[in-house]
Amino acid sequence: MSAKGSWTKSLFVGLWTVLNFCRKLLFNFIFILIIVGIFIALSSDKDPLTVKPNSALYLNLSGSLVIEKEAVEPFSQFIQEALGNEQENPEVLVRDVIKTIQNAKQDRRIKALVLDLQDLTDGGLDKLRQVAEAIDDFKTSEKPVYAIGDYYTQTQYYLASHADHVYLNPMGALLLEGYGRYGLYFKDLLEKLNVTTHIFRVGTYKSAVEPFLRNDMSDAAKEANQEWLNTYWAQYKADVGAARNMDESNFDEKLDVLVEKFNAAGGDFAQYALENGWVDALKTREEVRQELVNLVGSDDNELGVNVTPYNTYVKVINPPVPYHENDTDKVAIVVAKGTILDGDQPAGAIGGDSTARLLRQARLDDSVKAVVLQIDSPGGSSFGSEVIRQEVLELKAAGKPVVASMSTYAASGGYWISSAADKIIASPSTITGSIGVFGMFMTYEKSLDYIGVNSDGTGSTEITGMSPTRALDPRFGQILQRNVESSYNRFINMVAEARSMTPEQVDKIAQGRVWIGSTALELGLVDELGDLNDAVVAAAELAELDDFDTFYEQRKLSPQEIFWKEMFGQAMVWGAKVQFADSNSQLMGLVRQVVSEFDELKQLNDPMGVYILCLECQVK
Repeated sequence: MSAKGSWTKSLFVGLWTVLNFCRKLLFNFIFILIIVGIFIALSSDKDPLTVKPNSALYLNLSGSLVIEKEAVEPFSQFIQEALGNEQENPEVLVRDVIKTIQNAKQDRRIKALVLDLQDLTDGGLDKLRQVAEAIDDFKTSEKPVYAIGDYYTQTQYYLASHADHVYLNPMGALLLEGYGRYGLYFKDLLEKLNVTTHIFRVGTYKSAVEPFLRNDMSDAAKEANQEWLNTYWAQYKADVGAARNMDESNFDEKLDVLVEKFNAAGGDFAQYALENGWVDALKTREEVRQELVNLVGSDDNELGVNVTPYNTYVKVINPPVPYHENDTDKVAIVVAKGTILDGDQPAGAIGGDSTARLLRQARLDDSVKAVVLQIDSPGGSSFGSEVIRQEVLELKAAGKPVVASMSTYAASGGYWISSAADKIIASPSTITGSIGVFGMFMTYEKSLDYIGVNSDGTGSTEITGMSPTRALDPRFGQILQRNVESSYNRFINMVAEARSMTPEQVDKIAQGRVWIGSTALELGLVDELGDLNDAVVAAAELAELDDFDTFYEQRKLSPQEIFWKEMFGQAMVWGAKVQFADSNSQLMGLVRQVVSEFDELKQLNDPMGVYILCLECQVK
């Protein structure tokens, strides 16, 4: 063998040795991590998964109430739990909370319910209302319900108000500020950056793109938003007023009234809450602890009270047993939660392909006789929405009725995918409608010119070469506007046919305007008011089912995903998100808000750049 051949062989052998070493090192590292994680988990001093006798169910909810959790990579979740770390944006399944409370009502080991809601961050009125109804039902067992807290946010207080005893720390606070819709506007910023914004839209009230065109909210948007926000707030007041047995006039909406009452309370937020009837007593943590100890006894835990935490109880009543097929007829629930995007998306998000695939699974399953499409979405991609709607039509063609169940949001694309259902059931507080269309993109030819960068070249047609680095030809802008107008006409005609209305009637209540569920019922956009259970019953009635089971249609897992899921628990399979900035400062919070508002549009991926999205549907 020549010297050259020998050298080449040695090189490849050396490279293979290095690669083989790296491969072994990587797998050994993963193996060590797994072993360490298992060791930590087994050696943890956490309480075992048992329900303690004569204990209180400690409903210490952490995160946002959702109808479907975002997918999390199972190994990351396993390590997080083993090390006692919390998720970046924790979520709580509404149905888990309701099932837990309902089960605890019948559980002889549970003697009381304690609401510690300090880590509950968010939840639409429809979700809060369902949990509150479960609390009220729990009270019929004559087991007491306590709400304890140093502070209460408006969301937390909605649930706390349903307790028999509402306690607030003497140094705490409670202030009910109502609901608003305030956003950031970037017109001046974009002009300073020499960014050219191209907007194509239809709808007087389609204000999703206003932040990029204006420095303030338009009068039309204010009018529409004010109407549904007032109704949303009125429902909050009615529910809390009924729970606390007090008049709705007790909600201090005027600053002059608030100042007067606050001064009368000596400038003390806690005393103000007590004198206003929001809470039953001001008690320190130790005073609360002693009262609970007298009720259910003490225990060697952080609270010092004999309690069964929510996370323990929910795992006890939801053991990870596989689903067993049976011959009973079924009503399948398909969840559509989040912004509608094109293609495949993980659980906790809506993908045109992935959500349509779930509907197709239900259609091809002979045991499924009806489907409930549970929607919690402000919309998004028009193409992705249409892919989903077409699968709804295929279900109906197969003789399987479909009922749309609207949660907190079902607007724009959220309404698009529900419009073809045999029946639409909304919560009284559902934010829906927003029947309008827009398209938007930005070009940076002026920005690049300012820093001395230019784009030029040649092409075979006048259409080629369009990009964010070049100015948009006005003639092509006309094409894009006509496409948006065509999509809007398709939208209102589609709704008119589904709702037995004329296109002119739909257009009057469309134009991108947002409606609250109770108003949507009056306008004919929905068929009745109710929750998910009402939708399931309606679907069963349409399918003429007397005896049936209900289950959630989920994506089929690959053998590899099943292995990891079984190994690390019930976590779903997908990549964990990267945190933008680990800082709680107000400045970083503002930066994150600006980035997130841009990011909401950046993630949109409709093939034609046409969107049916309601960004103004968020309540704050």
